[in-house]
Amino acid sequence: MEYTTKSLEGKLILFATILASGMAFLDGSVVTIAIPSIQEKFHATITGIQWVVNGYSLLLCALILISGALGDRFGRKRIFSYGILLFVLASFLCSISQSITELGLFRAFQGIGGAMMVPGSLSIINSAFAQNVRGRAIGLWSGFAGGVSALGPFVGGYLVQYFGWQSIFYINIPLGILAFIIAIKCIPETKNHESTKIDFIGALLIFLSLLGIAYGLISVSDYGWSNPLILASILFGVISFILFLYVEKKVKQPLVPFHIFKSSLVSGANIATLFLYFALSGVIFFLVLNFQQIQHYSPIYSGLGLLPTILLITFLSGPGGTIADKYGPRFSMIVGPLIVSIGMFLLILPSDHANYFISFMPGLVLFGVGMALVIAPLTKSALAVKENYSGAASGVNNAVARIAGLLAVALLGAIIVFLFQQSLTKQITNSAIKRSDKTQIISQENKLAGIDLPKTFSKSEVTIAQTAINSSFIYGFRVIMSINAFLAFLSAVVAFFTIRNKVKT
Repeated sequence: MEYTTKSLEGKLILFATILASGMAFLDGSVVTIAIPSIQEKFHATITGIQWVVNGYSLLLCALILISGALGDRFGRKRIFSYGILLFVLASFLCSISQSITELGLFRAFQGIGGAMMVPGSLSIINSAFAQNVRGRAIGLWSGFAGGVSALGPFVGGYLVQYFGWQSIFYINIPLGILAFIIAIKCIPETKNHESTKIDFIGALLIFLSLLGIAYGLISVSDYGWSNPLILASILFGVISFILFLYVEKKVKQPLVPFHIFKSSLVSGANIATLFLYFALSGVIFFLVLNFQQIQHYSPIYSGLGLLPTILLITFLSGPGGTIADKYGPRFSMIVGPLIVSIGMFLLILPSDHANYFISFMPGLVLFGVGMALVIAPLTKSALAVKENYSGAASGVNNAVARIAGLLAVALLGAIIVFLFQQSLTKQITNSAIKRSDKTQIISQENKLAGIDLPKTFSKSEVTIAQTAINSSFIYGFRVIMSINAFLAFLSAVVAFFTIRNKVKT
């Protein structure tokens, strides 16, 4: 049975999927706001805080494909509901972590729950709603799930500032329990009855591939590019990925049914997703560090700084989906990323002590408008497959988006650390600071702007060192913002050549 977005059943299904997905999105936004506080609490390097983000992303990316297949075989509602419970439990464990290592580990458990939950939301929507309202349903899901996460920057900033970083994980517990109850009572169970086997070998290979590449890129700041361990890790990841592609072509029930990519709509949407979400993740992660460590915003004001983008995505994604339903996805998928690219380019310009409303807000507004325009048609295009493969297609598109985020934090982290270290070493070496104190600063290069200055510094030495740290961070920040702007532009180029509106008959 297919529902509409105006029926009571359709509204309840949407509410459950929005609440669960919103919980995952909320977790992402509040954790990002808490990153500087977590780094300060545990005196963590950039490697440590990257794993807090990527411990979650790694398991999410690796398992999101198999969870789509599990949903197709054993029931989308069942896998979705189990994912909610696991996510809630992992959130509690994160809140009681006593070290950066424990937090990274429990974040990985959260990733398993998220992998079962997020693609389940989309596959449930894709199966439950009629074709002529599916774009609107996806737009509402994107917008209101983002609406729940819109609370993240302010609520997360408030909690971090007044109750500590641990409190941000408690938000997931009541939301998760409510989502679970509604899901059990209201969502109809659907399956793909043609599904017979689960590709566990493929799941293992993609996990090993992502682990090898992510570990290699993240650990560069600790060991350097020439270290054999780094090179071996990245090579292992690449070989595992090649084996994954080989296995997927041979097995009868692959995690990734490659035939869905015969459609230029599906393949183009997934390539555009890779570029766009890489840029999105790179901007958010490093912008929060800029806000709190360079601009010296409090956690609350740092969260509020991201609010224009999130609110625009929240309230304009539904209309964006309606536009795509009416006029086709091509216009939105070309113009949206172009607007995002311009917004990201504007974020290159601010220096330290910049005025938020003049230097940051225009770029963030364009960023939000562009994303609101493109999210719904991008997702709908990626799911333009037969219903039996909606779970797999949803898993593929979600995996592409999460892999993009994983690679963004890892690769851009390696780039900014390299640029920061070069600039800081040069400036500190040529400064008037004492040689022994220079060593103390340079030895902390992999903390980026979170460097702890020696308490013995005079006021003039603090000024010299802080100026060098700020300018070095901004130098690296501008380079990676340029990379993100270019990738958003590439997303528009891909859409121009691959996305076509269906001819109406």
